[in-house]
Amino acid sequence: MKLEVKHAGNGCLAGKGQQYLGEKRQANGKPVTNGRSEDSVEQEANGKCNMPRKILNMYSWQEIQRHNREADQWLVINRKVYDVTGWAKRHPGGHQVLNHYAGEDATDVFRAMHLNLDIVRLYLKPLLIGELAPEEPSQERNKNSQLVEDFQELRRTLEAMNMFKANRVFFFLHLAQILILETLAWLMVWHFGNGWLVTIFISFLLVISQGQSSFLQHDTGHLSMFMKSKWNHLMQKFLLSHLKGLSTKWWNYQHFQHHVKPNIYPKDPDINVGPLFLVGDLQPVKYGKKKIKYIDYEKQHLYFYMVGIPLLMPVYFNVKSMQLMYCQRYWDDIAWVSSFYIRYFITLGPFYGIFGTILLIYVVKFLESPWMTYVTQMSHIPMKMSREEHRDWFSTQVLATCNVEQSFFNDWFTGHLNFQIEHHLFPTMPRHNYHKVAPLVRSLCAKHGLPYVSKPMLEAFGDIVRALKKSAALWRDAYYKT
Repeated sequence: MKLEVKHAGNGCLAGKGQQYLGEKRQANGKPVTNGRSEDSVEQEANGKCNMPRKILNMYSWQEIQRHNREADQWLVINRKVYDVTGWAKRHPGGHQVLNHYAGEDATDVFRAMHLNLDIVRLYLKPLLIGELAPEEPSQERNKNSQLVEDFQELRRTLEAMNMFKANRVFFFLHLAQILILETLAWLMVWHFGNGWLVTIFISFLLVISQGQSSFLQHDTGHLSMFMKSKWNHLMQKFLLSHLKGLSTKWWNYQHFQHHVKPNIYPKDPDINVGPLFLVGDLQPVKYGKKKIKYIDYEKQHLYFYMVGIPLLMPVYFNVKSMQLMYCQRYWDDIAWVSSFYIRYFITLGPFYGIFGTILLIYVVKFLESPWMTYVTQMSHIPMKMSREEHRDWFSTQVLATCNVEQSFFNDWFTGHLNFQIEHHLFPTMPRHNYHKVAPLVRSLCAKHGLPYVSKPMLEAFGDIVRALKKSAALWRDAYYKT
């Protein structure tokens, strides 16, 4: 079956009665643009860019689900079918993210991960090849349509409550905290010299600065600080590359895959930590059955303390970041990361020399590493891990994440990642609003019988080790089973 649709503007669909994803409507039924400039709307209304009529096919889910390979990728967004195969490698969030959703409905993940929908739609228009047949449901038949509808209604409610609007003062104070600590560390050395006590003291100042920079760059990476994406991207480069010496492209490509498919093996790179660690239920059994024993996995919970905690930041993150930058020749990231080292050599080099400055940089990263390791792993390692089950967005995020109880210290210490469930459901939401949203999310979980896990921080830390011990036991049973 084919559908003839007339295009307006730059080829945008102008079919009457069609509501775009995330589009708000006034009481009179007229659409309210999501931050679209009046000029662009007027241009579309005037039909300045004439496009020929385009014949759109109508597809069943059975047909769409066949296009789920890297060389053949279709997505469904708001009942529209897009062929993203040729464009995937140009996707700003990385081609893997699109591949992970090939052959699926991507309506909710599309809305969750993007800030300026009007800009994103410009990229989608030439990729449109059809739409779902009228008799087809809006999501795959294995998904709970009522849960999907309830979640989308929740999002519309939160948008009406301005929960996606950033508090500039909040973010300014966090940025000021970072810059004050960095400046204070330099002033301490300049005034008191480079003695051991001063060096130890400024190391801890820099650890706090680096940790808070990690959290603030995380905000900008998710586009939650500014209304315009370009300012978020620029601030992320300043925070992550200039202040921390890591590649933004490496972080974004890895982190976005984790967000769209958390704890889904092998799509989530954060749980692909073998052969050093085996996590969840699947990897240990797989290694055990194949009699793979690179190291003694029964003791992995012990060398988590000796290897995982201290080396995540100074070794793993830095090696992966450098590897991607230089292999892919990301010259802008190389320049920004170089400015991190240049800044340290200029400000602290006269006091510590080149070798001493490099040593100080990596001592700070070494001290920061336990902080970041516990915060980033406590919400996912103890939770369910599985292969792809093609669940809806809400269930996928809730089952793979857990929260840590709120307090002023917990909020500051974790960069509000103690609200991991809310963050995963609404990645572009400013973190200062998570606590306002949490009761509504908990209520939706209760309505649909989904667990909403929240625990004390120390218990969450301990659950990382307990999860590693459980995985080790699964490996042992499979390995020694005759």
